[in-house]
Amino acid sequence: MPPKQKSKAETAESMARRQREISVSEFFLKNRHLLGFDSPRKALMTTVKEAVDNALDACEEAHIVPEISVEIRKTGDARFRISVTDNGPGIVRKQIPRIFAKLLYGSKFHRLRMSRGQQGIGISASGMYGQLTTGSATEILSRTRSAKAAHNIRVQIDTRKNTPAILKDDQVDWRPEFFTSDDNGEQVESHVSRHGTCVSIEMEAAYVRGKLSVDEYLRQTAVVNPHLTLHYRVCSCLKVKENGAGADGVPEAEDAPWITFVRVNKHLPEPPREIQPHPHGVELGLLMQMLKDTGNRTLRSALQHDFSRVSSNMALQICERAGLNPKARPTRIAHQESEALFKAINETKLMRPPTDCLSPIGEEQILAGLRKEIDADFYTAVTRAPAVYRGNPFQIEVGVAYARPGVNKELNADDTVRLMRFANRVPLLYMGGACAITKAVSGVKWKNYGLSQPRGALPIGPMVVLVHMASVWVPFTSESKEAVAHYPEIVKEVTFALQECGRRLSVYLSRHRRQVEAERKKNYMTLYLPHLALGLKEVLELSDRKEKDIVSRLENMLERTHLET
Repeated sequence: MPPKQKSKAETAESMARRQREISVSEFFLKNRHLLGFDSPRKALMTTVKEAVDNALDACEEAHIVPEISVEIRKTGDARFRISVTDNGPGIVRKQIPRIFAKLLYGSKFHRLRMSRGQQGIGISASGMYGQLTTGSATEILSRTRSAKAAHNIRVQIDTRKNTPAILKDDQVDWRPEFFTSDDNGEQVESHVSRHGTCVSIEMEAAYVRGKLSVDEYLRQTAVVNPHLTLHYRVCSCLKVKENGAGADGVPEAEDAPWITFVRVNKHLPEPPREIQPHPHGVELGLLMQMLKDTGNRTLRSALQHDFSRVSSNMALQICERAGLNPKARPTRIAHQESEALFKAINETKLMRPPTDCLSPIGEEQILAGLRKEIDADFYTAVTRAPAVYRGNPFQIEVGVAYARPGVNKELNADDTVRLMRFANRVPLLYMGGACAITKAVSGVKWKNYGLSQPRGALPIGPMVVLVHMASVWVPFTSESKEAVAHYPEIVKEVTFALQECGRRLSVYLSRHRRQVEAERKKNYMTLYLPHLALGLKEVLELSDRKEKDIVSRLENMLERTHLET
């Protein structure tokens, strides 16, 4: 056996020759699990989620009542084509390739206002995953209000440069068609939208029904967006089997029914307004960068106009506390002076950030969404007043739906309550154990409100708990945006809202138990009324007619007493 050759020692020059810049696309291509593409099943749901979120944001910003269709077609073994169509404002031709084929590109990252998307990664990452697994390009059809025709573009990502590569660019006469189905799944109505966007991505995926499926995501989306009409179907383009279905029992395309989640109302959420950063939420490095980038000529005016809740007098007070000249040029503030300014800002008492940057669902709309999709006997909802974490305003909302046994077959009295988590109206289906919302629900003592609960776990009972966090910047634990970080302020607000709902639930359960007990006693007494009347007849020697009259009077008296209690 020949002796092993010793490896040649590296030098600084040889190592330098191998150094090169890493594209963000290359990084996420090798670490796609960070974006929610760690399994075929989750990849399908993540793609639908990103496309639907973008469609909802676009419609609401354009003040258009949203109508969206989601079609999932099986095109091969473990291969699906996802198409999401909306009636939004459309996308300008120049922006289409960069929106769908360039990571970290978007309009929402630098805005401090509530929105579903934040990072500019989601839909382009879905296209990149489809490109990786099937080699297919992302196809986009889009038409704006003013355009005479729609643009049909096919793009892929150059992962080495993180730039879009356009494979096709045509103009077509296209109008998306939406279908409405009745309770039997038969089409009863169809109409067209003259503007909007349709994105289609083919990828390796797996369609599985259940609590972590696309079906559940769309259902929960309909609950917290009662102004949305959503059409959905899963079908197959494969050869039909003898039973009339495609592979794995998925219906063939021509036979697949459309499932429609009908909107409850046409009231769009109140549009949130963009705000400036709050000084108490800005860290030292960001403060220094903002002073360098400001267009204001003096430090005092920069503090006043580049931050929220800083008046001219407060800006002057901060400068004096930091020992800085209010008329100094902000671009020339040295590092040591920036630290003094940062310390002075945090020592100055300022008003909380404005909350018009948030658009909560509202108690009435939460109740409407729950009643629309969940059969129950008791509904309640609480919207907390806005609070702040790290200078970012946020608002917590909680809804509860409780069903008595037999009312809802999906809710079992012996099962753990169904927890639905939302952030900026987006369902969070995965990573429940790592989420601050789950921690807060488990931390509430539900036994005080009439439910059984194992130690440190979710309560048990036929109940749905909905928790929604609205914020200008949701602190997700990862890029896949599936769990909220454990900030004490967030856990506290969720706990307070849950406790309020718990108190209302406790009142309902106590009243219900009293009614059940009264009904039991009434039935018990009704059972023995004929025997009592028979005894009176024998003692008082009454006729049969008087016996019946006594029974009737006793029953009426028992009924009046029951109603009064």
